[in-house]
Amino acid sequence: MLNPFFKNIGPLNIEKLLVKVGIENKEKFRKDKIYNVSDLASATNKDLTFFHSQNYSELASKTKASYCITLDSLSHFLPKTCKKIIVQNVLLTMAKVTKEFYPNSVVDEFDSTVKDISKTIFKKKVKYGKNVLIGKNVKIGKNCLIGHNSIIEKNVIIGSNCSIGSNVIIRNTIIKDSVNILDGCVIGKKGFGFFPNQKKNIRYPHIGIVVINDNCEIGCSSTIDRGSLSNTIIGKNTFLDNQIHIAHNNKIGDNCIIAGQVGFAGSSTLGNNVMIGGQAGISGHLKIGNNVHIGGGSGVIKDITDNTKVMGYPAKNLREFIKDNR
Repeated sequence: MLNPFFKNIGPLNIEKLLVKVGIENKEKFRKDKIYNVSDLASATNKDLTFFHSQNYSELASKTKASYCITLDSLSHFLPKTCKKIIVQNVLLTMAKVTKEFYPNSVVDEFDSTVKDISKTIFKKKVKYGKNVLIGKNVKIGKNCLIGHNSIIEKNVIIGSNCSIGSNVIIRNTIIKDSVNILDGCVIGKKGFGFFPNQKKNIRYPHIGIVVINDNCEIGCSSTIDRGSLSNTIIGKNTFLDNQIHIAHNNKIGDNCIIAGQVGFAGSSTLGNNVMIGGQAGISGHLKIGNNVHIGGGSGVIKDITDNTKVMGYPAKNLREFIKDNR
């Protein structure tokens, strides 16, 4: 799939790619070319993917990727059509490989293409405040408002009937219709993904985007990180309160209500109709079911099944929590 925000310099020869990132080519791969890097679910037969945890074994067994960077202990989950590249550290290796395909994805530089909105095609189409800057190839639908000092960077797409507040920065994002982005939000920045190193921390490239679906509201001073390989997605009619942080790769379902100062670690999935009280924390790589209620201040560190109410740290069934705290 063509990424409108980051330039892919592929295809790359698999043999040369492995040499460049310091992987021993034990299988003697030579002629194949890889066109892109992708997650297990999205990869095509022209792509390279990665598989680092048994939690993703079902996806791994169905992947269409031609190559997969993985651990020897996990390689048996992959289909025969997928050639295995065995390494010691999957995520670090994948970071190096992704950087080869997308060399400009590690650092978020300012958008040098931005112009004052009064000098763009939107001056007659959009109601706007002072000092609004618009990047190259931005698309904005009908009946939209943009507040003072906001920046919409290159290639961003905004649907119709949207309201963008003041002091908002939007990059690497697709916004559907009737979405309200309140003052002070930052949407589409790189995620907090890196490998600690005493001399210099190694950044993980973030080539995913943010997708905000119809009829959503994003509260003041909230931050939504773009995905690493997959996208960060906010479902239809989901409302976020103020000062919420959503990390890379999270998938938030439809009709969710999330109160102020909730924080999400990366790569968790929320079902539909989820309600979360203020100052709760959601750990990474979790699956939260449909119709789940999470009490304020809770710490969620494991999966939650459909139609469940939880509270506390670690979060437990609400009835158990009340019984334990009488």
